[in-house]
Amino acid sequence: MTTPFVLILYYSRYGATAKMAQAIARGVEQAQLPNLSIEARLRTVPAVSPNNEASEPAIPTEGAVYCTEEDLRDCSGIILGSPTRFGNMAGALKHFLDGTGALWSSGDLIDKPFATFTSTSSMHGGQETTQLSMALPLLHHGMLYCGLPYSEPALSTTTSGGTPYGASHVTGADGSLPLSNDEEDLCVALGKRVGRLAMQLRLGQDSK
Repeated sequence: MTTPFVLILYYSRYGATAKMAQAIARGVEQAQLPNLSIEARLRTVPAVSPNNEASEPAIPTEGAVYCTEEDLRDCSGIILGSPTRFGNMAGALKHFLDGTGALWSSGDLIDKPFATFTSTSSMHGGQETTQLSMALPLLHHGMLYCGLPYSEPALSTTTSGGTPYGASHVTGADGSLPLSNDEEDLCVALGKRVGRLAMQLRLGQDSK
């Protein structure tokens, strides 16, 4: 039997969202149940071009590879990440999600857990609305939204990113701020929670 995986799918322009994805991946792979483990699969999406011409190589020169329909169909859960764009997800990620109609028709994502994460340059730069904008298409796919509960201590102590809607990071105006300890803890916690839920749901389906 193949090892189940959580798909961590993100778009990162300057690297902050990618660093969050790596911390979330560590959390996913810390999730364990008796006789069952789960892996994290990091994937990204290409940038979009305003003139509709190919603007990116077929395979990225660095970082995660591009997501495929098979990655989406075969995953046990999804954690979706994007920087904020006026309180919304980045156009590249929206463009990719708009092309998942076949998966919606087949129902391949129904009853799988998902979560969201984002990075912003300012404290009130639209973190939560961006997370909700990413949640909407996945709710239409029939997925189950997984946030961060206040039993996570860092959610009450953070002075930068972190929301009950998912993990977030404040990069500063010049994008130079690293993940704070609280932000990183919440990234790991989010990955661990989705990983655990994905395994529990998989066990429930296998027992039917």
